[in-house]
Amino acid sequence: MSDSFDLPIRPRRLRQQAQLRRMLPRVTLRRSDFIVPVFVREGSGVRQEVPSMPGVYQMSIDVALGELSRRAEEGFGAYLAFGVIDRKAKDTSGSAALDENNVVCQLFRKAAEKKIPMAGITDLCFCEYTSHGHCGPISADGSTVNNDATVELLVRQAVNHAKAGAAVIAPSGMMDGTVGALRGGLDGAGFADVSILAYSVKYASAFYGPFRDAADSTPEFGDRRGYQMDPARGLDEALLEAQLDVRQGADMVMVKPAGPYLDVLAAVRGAVQVPVVAYQVSGEYAMLEAAARNGWLDRERAVLESLMAIKRAGADLIITYYAELLAKLLKE
Repeated sequence: MSDSFDLPIRPRRLRQQAQLRRMLPRVTLRRSDFIVPVFVREGSGVRQEVPSMPGVYQMSIDVALGELSRRAEEGFGAYLAFGVIDRKAKDTSGSAALDENNVVCQLFRKAAEKKIPMAGITDLCFCEYTSHGHCGPISADGSTVNNDATVELLVRQAVNHAKAGAAVIAPSGMMDGTVGALRGGLDGAGFADVSILAYSVKYASAFYGPFRDAADSTPEFGDRRGYQMDPARGLDEALLEAQLDVRQGADMVMVKPAGPYLDVLAAVRGAVQVPVVAYQVSGEYAMLEAAARNGWLDRERAVLESLMAIKRAGADLIITYYAELLAKLLKE
């Protein structure tokens, strides 16, 4: 006699009661899961909306500090700072990036003075500071960014940010060897406790368009496909990039964009033993906002579902422009 029973399997039994639905989720979202991007620029009292990212603003330091204080009170634990400077201050080498008193350094110092309880993360790159919009000085033949010269400058920039109070350095330019050079440079300057969040898996994506509007960093010529990753490549390249950065000393690795690359995110999560961060980028945000404003999507449900998918795929932390909405929707 068989010991098996041919009984009907009905998964929906556990969906019938609202109480059970609330008790059984395996994936949850908390405010402390999110990193808040902030675009900071010179001036006072500046709060300028980004046209392609409604609800996202370029802010002067005084306004940004108030914003970060509110986010900290709501339970958000970290912010990611981008500097926005006047075009007249930009040059081919991005020299303003190395100014110890530029807007990013000022923001970190002022946040420390105000004792805002958030970890300050710096986006380490030159694209916001170069007149040509690329991520470092251009090679002699004008064809691409000079990798090794850029890495040397990134180390100087990182030390300046660490001196100003950055807790985490996040190099975003996809230059080979950056993480190892940064680790050596930070340690040698006395900042062994400053973490590195590597933009390890960053694709040359069409979803960055609105960000270039926000940071005023659109390339003057060409594009970034010579150093950012090709979306058509397989998972092997993504895993190689992440593993190389971990071996060089990365404390966390990132996958960017998030939503279109959930398969990559899941693969990276399974391949490394450090926290994985995912960036829900400007294009993802802009699409959701446009659809919601046209009445095509339920904004709150769609935002939460998109973020839940990113978390389910393996993200420990998520960079998103939805902090204000999440403060309303999530309990800590």
